[in-house]
Amino acid sequence: MEKKEKMKMMTLDQLKDQHLGKVGTPDRDAYEFELKVDILGETIKSVRKERHLTQEQLGELVGVNKSQISKLERNTKNVTIETILKVFRALKTNIKFTIEKMDEQYGIA
Repeated sequence: MEKKEKMKMMTLDQLKDQHLGKVGTPDRDAYEFELKVDILGETIKSVRKERHLTQEQLGELVGVNKSQISKLERNTKNVTIETILKVFRALKTNIKFTIEKMDEQYGIA
């Protein structure tokens, strides 16, 4: 009779800690940033489709080319906050950014 091994259960955060490092390490921070960027692009695409707009139509509303909307939906790394805000305004959608201070020590030279 075979002995069954128990599978160890881990949370997603535990897996990320193990494979990417703890929060605050360069690899983990890069992963989390990429994930947020992907989510932002997917959100833009999803809302655009809900509003029954083509990339070209959204581009006209924002004042950019269709290709720029396509790039924005696939990879928002090289875009300004101003452009992102214009896109969400054109989509009649609110967006909120959270800013966290990582280091509370400031000095004046």
